[in-house]
Amino acid sequence: MLTVKVILLLLWLAAVSSLLVTLFRRQVPQPLILILLGVGAALCGVHVGLRPELFMFVFLPPLLFADAFRMPLREFNTLRGPILFLAFGLVVLNTLLCGYVIHWIMPFMPLAVCFTLAAALSPTDTVAVSSLISGRHVPVRLLQLLSGEALFNDASGLVCFRFAMADALTGEFSYRQAFSSFLLVSLGGLAIGGLMAWAAAKINHQLLRRGLEDGRSQIVFILLLPFLTYAAAEAVDCSGILAAVAGCMVFKLSGAIEEAATTTRLQANTVWIMISYVFNALIFLFLGLQLPSLLSSATMVMQMRDAALWQYGILVAEIYGVMLVMRLVGVWLCIGVRWAAARLRHRPYRATGFAASLLLTFAGVRGAVTLAAVLSLPAGLDGTDIFPAREAVVVIAAGVIVLSLLGASMAIPLCLRFIPPELVDTAALEENAARQKLMNAALDVLRKIQNATIEPETGPQDATIMAESQVRHDVAERMIRVYENRLDAESADLQIKDVDHTTAVRRAREELALRLQVLRAERQLMRTMVAQSEINDQTEWKLQQELDYEEQVIHFQSMRLPHEHLS
Repeated sequence: MLTVKVILLLLWLAAVSSLLVTLFRRQVPQPLILILLGVGAALCGVHVGLRPELFMFVFLPPLLFADAFRMPLREFNTLRGPILFLAFGLVVLNTLLCGYVIHWIMPFMPLAVCFTLAAALSPTDTVAVSSLISGRHVPVRLLQLLSGEALFNDASGLVCFRFAMADALTGEFSYRQAFSSFLLVSLGGLAIGGLMAWAAAKINHQLLRRGLEDGRSQIVFILLLPFLTYAAAEAVDCSGILAAVAGCMVFKLSGAIEEAATTTRLQANTVWIMISYVFNALIFLFLGLQLPSLLSSATMVMQMRDAALWQYGILVAEIYGVMLVMRLVGVWLCIGVRWAAARLRHRPYRATGFAASLLLTFAGVRGAVTLAAVLSLPAGLDGTDIFPAREAVVVIAAGVIVLSLLGASMAIPLCLRFIPPELVDTAALEENAARQKLMNAALDVLRKIQNATIEPETGPQDATIMAESQVRHDVAERMIRVYENRLDAESADLQIKDVDHTTAVRRAREELALRLQVLRAERQLMRTMVAQSEINDQTEWKLQQELDYEEQVIHFQSMRLPHEHLS
């Protein structure tokens, strides 16, 4: 049971995990550290029961909403074929084919139960995928493919899981009924999420038109939107996950974010970053808290079968190997279809190497969603029928989750070594080009103002008019110099491919280092002024915010530089 002390302990462990990641120089993924901390807390007597329905409702909607917001819609449209195949087609194939293979490995387990286990293991966990590849310089295209897949395959996997579980409990199953129900659940979730987000955007627009704008209220309403869409879809037996994803995408397209005030957007971004960080950490901590009891259950299950615990490990490795092979085949199938489509349409095709295929395969991590699904299987405690072989399904799923996390944490860095780095960062070039166009537009406006002449009229106000015109001219001239300097810097970035790449990156690094050195000197002088009572703490806070924003800009610019030159 969650208490205030347990919640505070979990939040403290989440903060400690970040310190440990920094201590280990990011060599150990944060999800593994969080799981180990959760295991340690469980061994020390902290016990938290995982209620699957509550877990799904609390954690999935905001995290999926945030991930969907970070997914660029243009790239999603470009990669919609592979994304939808991996998110829907591969999940269904995994459920069917891997279910038969699992039944062949464990013939004592009913086929419907094997389908249930395969369905629970089919979707990749969006939280686990995002956490494992966070901070790593994964090629943008692969990153977008993984992010898009993870947004949707939770829903398809849970729908398949629901049908397989019903088959195992009742023995009644119809492929036609399952397919129609699958379409109804999926399309219904998308429709409900989209309509609710559209209505929320319209309401927000009307409030802004009437002058009822309050940044804090807007942020709270946006935070509640994914929960509302999820709850509404689940209330009519549709996919709440797809409702949350669709709601975010419709809300982005509605323009409600652009209508908000600048301060509201900045505050909302900070709030969402903190929520994503805390919720991501809590998910893996909850997973670690369950592992000791699941390991005890695994020992009991193997003893009932007169088998040793190491045989359980082999069984888990076999099932995980089957899922890996199936996913690799699906990835190669996507690559083959894209190659054939490019050849037929006579379009250029960027080949996906073997290392990239392996990265996409191992990045299919199973996580807390899989655990919550298998824990939701009926245990017979409330008078309902117990799910056949429930304990075996739960412990096998937990083992595959841990093994997939371990495999991905070791395989992803290894695969990245063999993937050639992107010589041209298309996202950075696009960003620089757009910034250059914006500055040129600003310069056009300023030059028009500067060149504007006011014909003096006869009258007593001529001197005042001329003075105002001169002031406007001087201010425009000063701003033109500022924008021209910025434009020169951006133009130099765009010409980076025309000069020696290593030298250009070294110059960019040196400039950022000097700017940080200047900022440190300014901060030190500001602290001295506070100590000598030249300024008060409120003035210090305002100046500190300006320096923080400037340092944040430097941080974003440093992220655009190639990683291999920053070590």
